[in-house]
Amino acid sequence: MKHRNQMALAAALVFVAATASAQSTGHSMNHNHGAAGHGPMMGQGMGRGPVGMLTKQDANSSTDMGIVMNLVHDNTKIRRTVTRLPDGIKTVTESDDPKIAQDIKAHVASMSGRLAEGKEFNIFSTTLPVIFDNAKNIKSVVEFTAKGAVVTRTSADAKVAAALQAHATEVTELVNEGRVAFHRGLDSRMSMGSGGPRSAMTPGTATHNH
Repeated sequence: MKHRNQMALAAALVFVAATASAQSTGHSMNHNHGAAGHGPMMGQGMGRGPVGMLTKQDANSSTDMGIVMNLVHDNTKIRRTVTRLPDGIKTVTESDDPKIAQDIKAHVASMSGRLAEGKEFNIFSTTLPVIFDNAKNIKSVVEFTAKGAVVTRTSADAKVAAALQAHATEVTELVNEGRVAFHRGLDSRMSMGSGGPRSAMTPGTATHNH
């Protein structure tokens, strides 16, 4: 069974990598923004493509993944700064392109809602399990600007604060490197096996103070 799960995961990763590569050469997918944008899951339904590799899935998974893929594809049009606070982070993510700015706002709004509701959205991050497991220990302040969003998240728990900072670095890598960083994340996901990001976490990093 474990071997079968690993084979299925490998097949999904190959599919995603091939689709993302096709996008980069302009031979696949349309270039509309929003839920019907660059995401390779469009038209495939729940459980296939990147959506199928999420640690958890729900009715909004496909839409949210579409927005993420829009942002990964248009990474060069995004500017982002991260300020490390003693107990967390403050990020400013914006774009001069109105469509991309709207995607940034939609992503921040959706992820903030997911954090509040405990609906994890994750393919390969080992920091998000810590953040979602300790959502009630995180204070969030979100401000939407004309071109994006300013997000401040802090926690009195040192492990959670460290996870917030590490995740901010992961997101910045995606902004800076786009598809290169996304492919690197897919490679790391493959190495995690069927257990996903939680199996790759070091013992004791996920606390459950709900």
